[in-house]
Amino acid sequence: MEHLWQKDSERKAPELERESYDGIINYLEHGYPSSRVRWHCHEEYELHLIVATSGRLFVGDYIGEFSPGHLVLTGPRLPHNWISNVMPEGGVALRDMIVQFAHAPLAGAARVIPELRELLPLLERSSYGVEFFDMGAEAERHLARIRVTHGAERFAEFVQLMSKLARTANYRLLSSASLRSYDDDATLAKVNAVLNYITDNYREPISAEMLAEQVGMSLSKFSRFFRKATGNSFTDFISRLRINKACQLLMDTDQYVSNVCYDVGFQNVANFNRRFLQVKGVTPKEFRRQADGRFGGIGGPVADMPQA
Repeated sequence: MEHLWQKDSERKAPELERESYDGIINYLEHGYPSSRVRWHCHEEYELHLIVATSGRLFVGDYIGEFSPGHLVLTGPRLPHNWISNVMPEGGVALRDMIVQFAHAPLAGAARVIPELRELLPLLERSSYGVEFFDMGAEAERHLARIRVTHGAERFAEFVQLMSKLARTANYRLLSSASLRSYDDDATLAKVNAVLNYITDNYREPISAEMLAEQVGMSLSKFSRFFRKATGNSFTDFISRLRINKACQLLMDTDQYVSNVCYDVGFQNVANFNRRFLQVKGVTPKEFRRQADGRFGGIGGPVADMPQA
């Protein structure tokens, strides 16, 4: 069962993303679909703004949702990926505005320029991934200026943006562990193959044994490999991915909880309720009620179908 690994290899996209550029600050952008959209890491810090589409993000061991205005800072070698699942037919020309920058030049400058030292706590937090709230519009204005400037002018714009992010208290850390992924491209490509398969097939029964065979590993080796790559056991990762999708359905549709359970790949309603409570701290019904209050969602039936 080598087809999964062979299929991913045919893409020939290096998973350890590297950029060559002059200066400390590198600006890049892309649309969706794009070859850049994959589970990957790099040595640079990355400030990542989503300007179009909605979908699911993976940062370290965190799985969540994103929409326009979503702004995240990831630290060196913290694996990450954004996958759009709500977008116009044919995709979009611009989805991501990104700034990458290296640690050594900035840390060295902070040693001799006291004003830059206020950025260092933010850089330390970024090893877990930092999501900022209500900063998307302002970040987009700064990134648009970074895109068209160079030299000292670009660096000044970058410092202004980073200073604002360093001072805000309106953020959260994403990954529960300061996760650093594998160093070599070949192993990262295997990680990407596995995660792509899981993301595409999470509604279906998926076993660790099957995936271990597809990437040519024993079950025990695959289990260690998967935990190092994602920060989760295989079972926990699948559950969190399915629960994340369930949250979206609970907020955006009026499906019965029991229907949501089966639609996202759980085979047992009692197990779904138990795992949902473990991950979210509330039952699916309570989550829907809270979501209705906070986000004005569709809501759902007051009483769900009897749970077998």
